[in-house]
Amino acid sequence: MFNKILIANRGEIACRIIRTCKRMGIATVAVHSRADEGALHVRMADEAVLLGPPPPGRSYLRIDAVVRAVADTGAEAVHPGFGFLSENARFARAVEDAGAVFIGPPADAIAAMGDKIESKRIAQEAGVRVIPGATAETGDPDEAVGTARQIGYPVMIKAAAGGGGKGMRVAGSDEEAREGFRAARSEAESSFGDGRVFLEKFIESPRHIEIQLLADSHGNAVWLNERECSIQRRHQKVVEEAPSPVLDAGTRRAMGEQARALARAVSYRSAGTVEFVCDRNKTFYFLEMNTRLQVEHPVTEAIVGLDLVEQMIRVAAGEPLAIAQDDVAIDGWAMEARIYAEDPYRGFLPSVGRLSRYRPPAESAAVRIDSGVEEGSEVTVFYDPMIAKLIVHGEDRPAAMAAMRSALDRFQVRGVRHNIDFLAAVMRDERFAAGAVTTAFVDETWPDAFAGAPFTEREARVMGGVGLLAHLTVLARDRGISGAQDGPAAAPRRWTVWFGARRFEAEARLVEGGLDMTVDARPVAVRGPWRPGQTLFEGAVDGEAAIVQIDRRGTRWRIAHAGVTDEVAILSEKAETLLARMPGKEPADTAATVLSPMPGMIVDMLVGEGDEVEPGQALAIVDAMKMENVLRAERAGAVARVLVGKGDLVAVDQPLVEFSG
Repeated sequence: MFNKILIANRGEIACRIIRTCKRMGIATVAVHSRADEGALHVRMADEAVLLGPPPPGRSYLRIDAVVRAVADTGAEAVHPGFGFLSENARFARAVEDAGAVFIGPPADAIAAMGDKIESKRIAQEAGVRVIPGATAETGDPDEAVGTARQIGYPVMIKAAAGGGGKGMRVAGSDEEAREGFRAARSEAESSFGDGRVFLEKFIESPRHIEIQLLADSHGNAVWLNERECSIQRRHQKVVEEAPSPVLDAGTRRAMGEQARALARAVSYRSAGTVEFVCDRNKTFYFLEMNTRLQVEHPVTEAIVGLDLVEQMIRVAAGEPLAIAQDDVAIDGWAMEARIYAEDPYRGFLPSVGRLSRYRPPAESAAVRIDSGVEEGSEVTVFYDPMIAKLIVHGEDRPAAMAAMRSALDRFQVRGVRHNIDFLAAVMRDERFAAGAVTTAFVDETWPDAFAGAPFTEREARVMGGVGLLAHLTVLARDRGISGAQDGPAAAPRRWTVWFGARRFEAEARLVEGGLDMTVDARPVAVRGPWRPGQTLFEGAVDGEAAIVQIDRRGTRWRIAHAGVTDEVAILSEKAETLLARMPGKEPADTAATVLSPMPGMIVDMLVGEGDEVEPGQALAIVDAMKMENVLRAERAGAVARVLVGKGDLVAVDQPLVEFSG
């Protein structure tokens, strides 16, 4: 067994690998950029090596710097995690050439499967069903249009060396094919150092189902059931579960055996995943093989009882698998939700900043947190915006969903925008509960924009009741401090509760253990402890458990519960009368200015001063956390000033272009 392992990655996956190494008694070496000098994975490791400046191309993607760190620290093996260099055959060979062991598959297998064009050809020869499409690289935008017409729209433009949603675009027209080709190639180049792309038929309304593999160097290979990964935004997974709610034993076995056949065709070793798309008839097609550990591997670990990182290390050390195919079972149900620093209310645009509060739910037999951050950590524009992975396990799917809903309600993140409301809304959705989802689920459920989970009468009672409890508790404390004898608890009083434009009136008073209120002649009991300064209420409303996050915002309260977040104003009758007399504030006029909707770097400015533009015309390309976004003109006009240039870092709502008139 190895004495020291270098982890060629950062963030939560580096921390996750370090935890397993510590349990196995193996020393660890972290690598980091200058932006990550104080990061959690750096402090968790036994040693740390600086690679270079923050941009990945100058640090985490530098093969020479990582290999030098291996030599300098005497590490015997390298675990690449996922992303960055994890599927780079040159890196695997460089590690081996340096005398260390690469904890992953052979370089030839990485090269064969990492090249999506080559992997498709090998899969066909191995008897695996593949998606119709091109079997060669697409060279330029004109060729992309020609190939797309030949295949038939819609098509998927994919990075040949890609994965994780990077370098991927769906095109439904010639114009989209041209633009998608450019964007996919640019993203692929920046994310993987390989700008090759190809086209294949886009399977509409598919499910994304993948098979986890584990193979050793002694000829043994097993498939560890499947994961359902259909809940995606921007072609990136955000909710995964194991097993899939739709697969029967026969289909599961067929997918598993095809995945194993592909692994044997390339003499695979280590953990790997074969991804399939599956239509409504359970006909499945090979999508790609990921020759690395997947982000969503914890849900497989939960149902099969294995530590996949440990298995990868043992296989790399030459040990045979300790498990045979007949030993693989399914124990309960597991789900994973990815907590991202992004704003689902603004099209999932990334968010940057310092985590002023980071308080995940407590871990238990049913709840696991994989994270690479802590309170005070900085989320930057340079890396993936993932904050943490929340994994739950239950005896069946309803139990897992209930555990996930409860854990999401408890998960507190402040300082950056985050997607917890979105994840909670998914867990409340009827189609998701029924397992009737496809990769189009997000776009179909929120076709215009995500607006939070449904705000029902139940949410109004819970959020309004907890808001009143907090408000009256603070008033009672303040009156006690001032020496007043009578207070809000003395008798019921009428209050108006505002949720944005929604309002209701209630009579309420504090009682022992909580609050009693009456809304529309209906009594509502709020029970549970809360004191000023607490940010989490755990109690019951009308006898049903309720977990509510609550923050004071001046005279208002920010309340979050079950996928709904709102600012709540609680006014006495006199205060509401006075508020009605206040003049309204006129919104600022920004019609003539293009603002950056996200923090990021300007990849290209496509217009100059004096240019005439038409509605929909591309103005600029902004790279935010390894995803490129095209900003377009909303109206016709002439460009008066261009305020930023290529390579500039920009903040959210920063002016980029001004129009005349």
